[in-house]
Amino acid sequence: MPRQALRDHARNGAGSEAEWKVYRRVSCVLVLMLPATLLGQSSSATRRAANPPAPPAHRFGFESVQRLAEQRAAEPYRSRDDTLPPSLARLGYPQYQQIRFRPERARWRGEALFEVQFFQRGAIFDKRVSVTEVADDGSLHPIRYDPSAFEFPGGAAPKDLPGDLGFAGLRVQFPLNRGDYKDELISFLGTSSFRLLGREQSYGAFARGLAVNVAAAAAEELPYFTDFWLVHPSPEQRTLRIYALLDSPSVTGAYRFEIRPDAISAAEVTATLYARSSMQKPGLAPLTSMFFYGKEGVRPVDDYRPEVHDSDGLQIEAGDGEWLWRPLSNPRGLRISSFYVEHPRGFGLLQRERDFGRYQDEEAHYQRRPSYWITPLGDWGKGIVELVETPSGDSARENIIAFWVPRVRPEPHRPYTYSYLLSAYLHSPSWPPGGRVISTRSAPVSDRVGARRILIDFTGGDLDSLQASEPIRAEIDARRGGTINDVSVQRLAENGVWRVSFQVAAKGAQATDLRCYLSLYGEALTETWSAPWTP
Repeated sequence: MPRQALRDHARNGAGSEAEWKVYRRVSCVLVLMLPATLLGQSSSATRRAANPPAPPAHRFGFESVQRLAEQRAAEPYRSRDDTLPPSLARLGYPQYQQIRFRPERARWRGEALFEVQFFQRGAIFDKRVSVTEVADDGSLHPIRYDPSAFEFPGGAAPKDLPGDLGFAGLRVQFPLNRGDYKDELISFLGTSSFRLLGREQSYGAFARGLAVNVAAAAAEELPYFTDFWLVHPSPEQRTLRIYALLDSPSVTGAYRFEIRPDAISAAEVTATLYARSSMQKPGLAPLTSMFFYGKEGVRPVDDYRPEVHDSDGLQIEAGDGEWLWRPLSNPRGLRISSFYVEHPRGFGLLQRERDFGRYQDEEAHYQRRPSYWITPLGDWGKGIVELVETPSGDSARENIIAFWVPRVRPEPHRPYTYSYLLSAYLHSPSWPPGGRVISTRSAPVSDRVGARRILIDFTGGDLDSLQASEPIRAEIDARRGGTINDVSVQRLAENGVWRVSFQVAAKGAQATDLRCYLSLYGEALTETWSAPWTP
């Protein structure tokens, strides 16, 4: 999906056992440079009181969605007819952005803290999504498309819009930042994409329901949420439940979202997958972002902004307690990094740089882009956190994706259930709890051909209270053929940051995987910095 489309939609109305061992901490393998009722204004509570429905034979819940997903998986995949009326198909994206949902037509307006608005189908958003409300008694009330709920460019709605047009997606609003205004909390728009916001945050990275065969030999699939069920909240309820049904040629899925707004908003996600066929590379809990350029390297364009990115690193907490940090990059070619982990405690795409001065962009506000952290609920066993970085010539599209590839993968005709917590935050003392990397820089070594000096700055945790005289060591490892020398560790007098400096030289043209962390008397003080280096 074009990046601008997702950026702007908030304004739119519309191996063997040995292979899995970790040699001290997380091991890394790199593959580098691979050539519905009408939307009326009347209260739904009033409608139900006036026409009380008969008690449902089976109260609708997650098990109901699971049954639907299982039934659909037992049949051959059939794509919905997503043909748009001519008036919507010929819309350009700027025109589509002018379509607005009327706030007064929001679902549950005046009834609850949560409100729901809907996205108009059109332009690139051609997929039809069905939405149903689950009433307090478990009965179902389809939410039908009504063109009068939208404001169209030029005034009147096009005359060729059918009543069964459906929606492109939905967004939930909540008084997140102040009591008299409802901000966007979470939105679902395009394939299985969704975005979650916490307090004082603006849209950046986004999550997906599932990734299938990303950067694999098999063709990539883009599963999408075809149906949503919104569970009616009580007036003062501060959590919201949404069910969703996912479909693609090789898999269906039942999803439950428990959404909790806060300074660090969270969405507890439970998914059950039903594979129609084997998937070469299923990616669970995928996170997608954009990295154009940062502190390290030469800017790819002539731009006044020092940095341009929605996320600047991948963080992993391994089952043995190690924290790993991989700075993101905009590579010259496709780069895939695979981190073998047992019993992962978490991973995420983070935006650590929060200084406006490092971005100088008054419109994009990159300093407010949320970090996304995935916490597995239950034991996810053995698997890989995979990071895929693709080259990009601008900031208009996502070029970063990270996800979990389980060793035990979904099999046809067998349900596969897993759960996790997605957290959206600006600052957190827990991720990681100790010292962390705040910048990575490098430069060529003038008197050594093919060598490069790497500088890594650490701060936080116990580091902040240690004096410059403490015997802190830099534990550095260059795997796959690199040599390290001229290592130094110093506490910078100007800002108290601890800086590691070393030279690296490759043996031949093979890529080197570098790792570094700080220790004192044999105890790790920081997360492990990890980065690839190609001569």
